[in-house]
Amino acid sequence: MFRYLISTVHNLFYYGTFNPFYDANQFEAPSSFGPLIILAPVIGGLIVVFLVRTFAPEAKGHGVPEVMYAIYHKNGDVRGVVAIVKSLASAISIGSGASVGREGPIIQIGASFGSTLARMLHLVRWQKITLLSAGAGAGIAATFNTPLGGVLFAVEMLLPEVSSRTFLPVVVATATATYIARIALGLDPAFIVPVAALEVHQAVDAVQLVAYAVLGVFAGVASWAFVKFLAWCEDIFPTLPGNEYTQNIIGMLLIGCLSYAFFLTTGNYHTAGVGYATIQDILNGTPYTFLLLAVLLLAKIAATSVSLGAGASGGVFSPSLFIGATLGGAVGVIGAMLFPEHGFSPAEFALVGMGALVGGATGASMTAIVMIFEMTRDYNVIVPLVLAVAIAVGVRRRLVTANIYTIKLRNRGKPIPTMRHTNMYLVRQAEELMARNFMILPSETPLCEAVSKLGETGAKHVIVTEGTRIAGFVRFGTIPYAPDPDCAQTLQDILSSDYVIAPQNNILNSIIARMNQRGRSYAIIVDGSSVVPRPDDVVGVIDTSEIASAVVANHYA
Repeated sequence: MFRYLISTVHNLFYYGTFNPFYDANQFEAPSSFGPLIILAPVIGGLIVVFLVRTFAPEAKGHGVPEVMYAIYHKNGDVRGVVAIVKSLASAISIGSGASVGREGPIIQIGASFGSTLARMLHLVRWQKITLLSAGAGAGIAATFNTPLGGVLFAVEMLLPEVSSRTFLPVVVATATATYIARIALGLDPAFIVPVAALEVHQAVDAVQLVAYAVLGVFAGVASWAFVKFLAWCEDIFPTLPGNEYTQNIIGMLLIGCLSYAFFLTTGNYHTAGVGYATIQDILNGTPYTFLLLAVLLLAKIAATSVSLGAGASGGVFSPSLFIGATLGGAVGVIGAMLFPEHGFSPAEFALVGMGALVGGATGASMTAIVMIFEMTRDYNVIVPLVLAVAIAVGVRRRLVTANIYTIKLRNRGKPIPTMRHTNMYLVRQAEELMARNFMILPSETPLCEAVSKLGETGAKHVIVTEGTRIAGFVRFGTIPYAPDPDCAQTLQDILSSDYVIAPQNNILNSIIARMNQRGRSYAIIVDGSSVVPRPDDVVGVIDTSEIASAVVANHYA
């Protein structure tokens, strides 16, 4: 249904006809509107801004960050209205010529379906997150006809816990969605690899293997550039004059001019929409010069970043495939020129480039490898693909830790943890389970006075201060205490410095990891607004009892 909606919008904006069919993998005839096609992304963008602002702000952008945010910071809740608004907004963005993909929207749409169903059934948190992930994985599997890739995407990018109780629902949903999509859309892979590209049935040529490794390095650098430029555009557009509508007009006018410039020089609107036609053309072995491939690479990075920064609704997976195909094709062209006797094929290098760029940009290395194989069914590229993806991910992580999904959430104050695979109970935020029955007392407070105050308030924890800094803590109830008639002992005598300080929006997994690294057994939780936490910033504590309660609650949920 989403594909048909995109097709309808595309034909309406480009040809003025109402037709729910078009092949995104093939170049089409020039638009019947001539130069006025420059305004198509502008008009579509204004409609998208209205839909997003009015009905679902979560539908703005590329979707996956919002799903990840819902898992870690919104109890797995994705509103049902998001599926409707995201479908319309993304179809209009893609169909009118914005440089975005359709996989991000379908992931968010599927996640919305799963989360809404879980809420209707009144399921607990871990079950909501599982169904959300199952819906997202099913969406991407059906879109690209990649059942294994859909499962791996859910596992690598979404599921905090990988176990039988979470993995099996994802597999069932993904298989079901792929089967239905194959009935509706056919059995063909996303891209057709011509037979001419499958001639090699032996070990990869050593010179080519070195070139594939070099491609991995270039893909890592290109992934870094894509991540950083997209983040820059998402930061800079809200600072432009006017409101979201005028900012969108500026960005989409640039997109329209860029795609029309490609039409005037090459005969095709290369940077408009998902870009599958360009990818397929490269895989078909159509001769592309190194210069054209390099220009397409840079233009797609710019077009996608500007589109999303200006407020378009769509994904980054398809643009990543485009960027990778042009990069790989460029390396293949250079290799064929320098080493003509070693059988360099730009099409094969384009395939590997696609996987390397997707893996480098998203950080989902296994997903990238398996999905490229499923989309192309070209087994010859597996070995160089694994090599290039691994190198690309490593280079990108060396240059920037955040991937293209998590970097969008960096300014929200509630980041996505770098190490995401853990038990489901560790996904809970500190503020949800921390103990609030604490007192803050100066270190010179007599011990007998502290015990008296604890008896009056019922507190069990004491945070000890020295001036304006946190000096330590005292666990009452875990230390022996004998009445001291002279009140000679003070908190300074028994305080412990066996603690870490953590913001209240950290998840339990991150806090336990820090405690383990530093050999601590206690966490003092602060509100996170101060660079140097002060006693007034303390909002709670996490001790062994809080961790045990989280485990028990999750086990019996």
